[in-house]
Amino acid sequence: MKAIVQDRYGSVEVLETQDIERPEIGDGEVLVRVHAASIHVGDWILMTGVPYVMRFATGLGKPKNRVPGTDIAGTVEAVGRDVQRLRVGDEVFGWCDGAFAEYASAAEDQLINKPANLTFEQAAAVGVSATTALQLLRDDGKVQPGQKVLINGASGGVGTFAVQIAKALGADVTGVTSTKNVEMVRSIGADHVIDYTHDDFTKGAERYDLILDNVGNHSMSDTRRGLTPNGTLISNGGGHSDGKLGRTMRAMLVSMVVRQQASPTVKTQNHDDLVVLKGLVEAGKVTPVIGGTYPLSQTPAAIGHVAAGHAQGTVVISVPMQSTGAFATASTMTPAVAST
Repeated sequence: MKAIVQDRYGSVEVLETQDIERPEIGDGEVLVRVHAASIHVGDWILMTGVPYVMRFATGLGKPKNRVPGTDIAGTVEAVGRDVQRLRVGDEVFGWCDGAFAEYASAAEDQLINKPANLTFEQAAAVGVSATTALQLLRDDGKVQPGQKVLINGASGGVGTFAVQIAKALGADVTGVTSTKNVEMVRSIGADHVIDYTHDDFTKGAERYDLILDNVGNHSMSDTRRGLTPNGTLISNGGGHSDGKLGRTMRAMLVSMVVRQQASPTVKTQNHDDLVVLKGLVEAGKVTPVIGGTYPLSQTPAAIGHVAAGHAQGTVVISVPMQSTGAFATASTMTPAVAST
């Protein structure tokens, strides 16, 4: 199969398209024919291996996972003997290790059936960015109906989901974005849109119960000026590697002495939140915004585009179906199924 392979840390030139073996699956795993995969800023961080402290988890000298990528949508090609919920031929979405390839393996609970009202490209976009937005607003921000919520950086991957999820939670939502994205942010449900090239929300008269800052283009103290006395600032921005880590550490320290500053928390993908997001999609409350589609061979360029920080919505990798179109059961795909 074709796959994007990374054998060392570095910039986009460390990513190569290679022919490798299909992944094997264990008893509780599923083999997915990948139709689409999405990119988030974490893919850039994992590719560069910076900040270096993360290498204790991802591999000290080189990446533990040769094939990068996590967010996928595709068709179940084979299932392990203990898989109960999914069947060959099911259209699914979720997460895995090694999404930037024609085939990927994942534990059964990392995948659920794809919403019928989404394309594979849209479904692949419902991954890290959507999960992050959900957990930031629902769990960290505890958004309640009627609250005023401002999303700084409303046009990016996390931002576009955050606007829609905040609306679904009943908030009055203000999105901050550039001139070119004003109409898009309004179209996904923002009640108010601020064009930061003309207006600075930190100097305005409006006050918000929650500010989700995905950009970090103002100091935390300046940003907190936009809060109500009991409001909360969640700082989710500040760069793609060292800058983001530094801002996260500052937010943690400030949160110990400033009540309005939320302490950073670890965001992880999980089955329950994937089900919640699917429900929001099927109810028409959340629709992924696709900011660009690239073929598998151009994954390095796609990651570079996201790393530049100017992508609208979520950037997606499209992996065309093979001409055979045939499905295989676990029994007929012996090379892809781990021996027991």
